[in-house]
Amino acid sequence: MRDDETTPQTATGTLSPGAPAATRADAPAPRTGPSPWTLRLVTIGLVLTALNLRPAITSLGALLEEVRDGLHMSGSVAGVLTSVPPLCFAVFGVMAPRLARRFGPGAVVCAGMVAITAGLVIRPLIGGTAGFLAASALALMGIAVSNVLMPVIVKRWFPDRVGSMTGLYSMALALGTSLAAAVTVPLTDAMGGSWKAGLGIWAVLAAAAILPWIPLVRARATAHEPSHGAGTAPARPQAPELRITRSRTAWALACFFGLQATAAYITMGWMPQIFRDAGVSAGTAGVLLALTMAMGVPLAFVIPRVAARMRTQGPIVVFLGACGLTGYAGLYLAPSGGAWAWALLLGISNCAFPLALTMIGMRARSGAGVVRLSAFAQSTGYLISIPGPLLVGVLYQHSGGWGVPIALMAALMVPQMVMGVLAGRDRTIEDES
Repeated sequence: MRDDETTPQTATGTLSPGAPAATRADAPAPRTGPSPWTLRLVTIGLVLTALNLRPAITSLGALLEEVRDGLHMSGSVAGVLTSVPPLCFAVFGVMAPRLARRFGPGAVVCAGMVAITAGLVIRPLIGGTAGFLAASALALMGIAVSNVLMPVIVKRWFPDRVGSMTGLYSMALALGTSLAAAVTVPLTDAMGGSWKAGLGIWAVLAAAAILPWIPLVRARATAHEPSHGAGTAPARPQAPELRITRSRTAWALACFFGLQATAAYITMGWMPQIFRDAGVSAGTAGVLLALTMAMGVPLAFVIPRVAARMRTQGPIVVFLGACGLTGYAGLYLAPSGGAWAWALLLGISNCAFPLALTMIGMRARSGAGVVRLSAFAQSTGYLISIPGPLLVGVLYQHSGGWGVPIALMAALMVPQMVMGVLAGRDRTIEDES
C-alpha cells in the first residue's frame, strides 16, 4: 500500500477519529476531521512513545556485565534475561487489539507508557534476579502493546501518510535505542558508577511520554467509539483472524519479523560483550552499540518511504541481509580490528525492523486488517525470536568463545532473507482468503 494509495481507505473503513458517520454514506459530503492541533499532539505522542520503546533493553545491554555481577547471574541466566523482551512482546502484544477495541488505542498506549515508567523505576530497587525480571516484564508489557498499536495509530490518524509517519516514529525509535546505548555507561559513571542509577534514569524519559496522551485520551474518549463501532465494523469480515492464519503472506511476514527481531535482540543484548571480550573497553563497546542503533535514525526514515513506493520490497530485504552477513563475518574474523565497520554494517542490517513495520501497513487493505496483521505478525514474530538470545548465551558459556554463536547469527540471516522476499510480494492478506 503506497502513501498515495491510502486515501481511499478513509472513505471505507479507516476514517480519522471525529469523522461523522454520514460521511461514510455520502463520500462527496464534507467531513469533520481532527484539528491541526490534535494531529500535532498525536505526532508528539508518537515520537515520545517511540523514543521509549527500546531504552529499557539497550541500557541493560550496555551494563549487562555489571548487572550479571551485581545479581550473580550465570551466562545462561543472562541469556534468559536477554530473551525476556521477545517473550513479553509475544505474550502481551497479542492482547493489544482487544484492549484497543475496548479502551481505544490512545488510552492503551498511555497505559503502556505508565507501565514502562513504573517498571524502570522499580527494576533497580528490587534485589535478586527474580524481582529484576518481574520489573523488567512490567516495562516490557507496556512496550509490547505500544509496539502493536503504533502502526494502527498511524493508519487511523494519518491514512494518507503511512510511509512518512511510519518513518518518523521508526526514526524516533532508532534514536531512543542508540541514545540509551551511547549514554548509559557515561551517565552511570557520572552518577557514581551504580548500574542501578544508570538503568533507573530512563524512567524520566518514559514519564515524559505519558503527558501528550492524557489530553488525547480525554478529548477522544467518545470519538474512538464511532471509529471502532461503526468505522471498522464493516471491515472486520474482510480480515477475520482465521483468514490471517491461512495467509501465506501473513506467515511470511511473521517469520521475517521474528528473524529480524532475533538478530536485533542478540545484537542489543550481546554485541557489547562480544567487543569487550575482544579487548574493547566498556565505554567504546557501548558507543559501538550506539553506532549500530544510530544507523536506524536516518535509514528508518528513508526505508519506509522508499518501500512504500515499490511494488515489491524483496530487493531491500536482500540488501539488508547482505550487510548483516558481511558484518557477522567481520565479527568472526576480526572483531576488534574492524569493530567500527562491523557495527556500521549490522546497524544497516537491523533496519529490517522499520521495513517490516512498513510492510504490515502495505499487506492489508483496511484499518481492521492492519490491526489484526500487526498483532499476528508481531506477536508470532516475537515468539519465534525468543530462543535466539538464550541460545547464544548457552553457546557462549559452553563453547568458551564467540565463534559458534556468531556462526548461528549468520546462519539465521539466510531464512530471514527468504521470508522477507516472500513477505514483500505485491499482495494483501485479503487476497488470500
